[in-house]
Amino acid sequence: MGDQRNTLTYRDAGVDIDAGASLVERIKPAAAATARPGVLGRLGGFGALFDLKAAGFTDPVLVSTTDGVGTKLKIAIECGEHRTIGVDLVAMCVNDLVVQGAEPLFFLDYFASSELNVDTASTIIEGIAKGCRAAGVALVGGETAEMPGLYGEGDYDLAGFAVGAVERNRILPRGDISDGDVILGLAASGVHSNGYSLVRRVAEISGLRWPDPAPFAPETTLGAALLQPTRIYVRACLAAIRATGAVKALAHITGGGLIENIPRVLPKALAAEIDLTAIDVPPVFRWLASSVAYSEMLRTFNCGVGMMLVVEPGATDDVIAVLETEGETVTRIGRVAARDKDPVVFAGKLDLDG
Repeated sequence: MGDQRNTLTYRDAGVDIDAGASLVERIKPAAAATARPGVLGRLGGFGALFDLKAAGFTDPVLVSTTDGVGTKLKIAIECGEHRTIGVDLVAMCVNDLVVQGAEPLFFLDYFASSELNVDTASTIIEGIAKGCRAAGVALVGGETAEMPGLYGEGDYDLAGFAVGAVERNRILPRGDISDGDVILGLAASGVHSNGYSLVRRVAEISGLRWPDPAPFAPETTLGAALLQPTRIYVRACLAAIRATGAVKALAHITGGGLIENIPRVLPKALAAEIDLTAIDVPPVFRWLASSVAYSEMLRTFNCGVGMMLVVEPGATDDVIAVLETEGETVTRIGRVAARDKDPVVFAGKLDLDG
């Protein structure tokens, strides 16, 4: 065995420090474009500072979330399409923040791979910055990790961390949710970022490849259609909360689908009555339903509704007007009622055969 004393470098072990430094320089303009009031310091420090007073808060409560995008990453990696997966990452975090009535303030990301590809990483982080701009949140830092031997060649993983704030007297859900309150649904942009292990299984048993035309959108490829980014609802929901004072609760429809998410924001004595016939089901869910049981569709996917709002009955029209002005497609999908047995009661069926 040769004498390798005092000759090894970190690069010999598979970690390129210079590539990491190059990435930081490459992404600085994208991060700078997300700046907002309250941010102190600059990208590249040991930590990020934020001044809540400068952001306009007087009696704030901090709210934090963390999330990823699941196996949707596999489709992005296998398609070599990395431009929008960062938007998904931001959306999954900030949509959870706004459910508490919180304004997202700053965001950090974690990117890990076996070997750092600066072009791929910068494309992903530019997508993260795009999502941050859409949500009004500052990208203040993150971590880029090279871990040879832990990830396969070309694979990577992402995690996001968001912090927001809400004035103490405006935390959602409110304590006055009651029988008769109206439930509104905001249209989803597609599958969003939940259930992709099942989505990938449906594609596998159908014999389709990512470059093939999507059965539900033949003008584009299956991979591109399934990579449609998660919709970010932050600006619209905050606008409705602030302009009307009539939003009592929000529910981000993620894992658990239409069954498990709305009960998380309702008192135990109340249930959500949802009219499934009112939901405009996007074609992607009809394709999935050709292989997935109906009950599994309800508890796995958003089925076309990415966010629900519980609002005061007398102010429903005002809330809808604000949401539509902000670009959302809004549907009255149900009401809050006294709970008998189940926390969610469905009327009608989703149109999964059209």
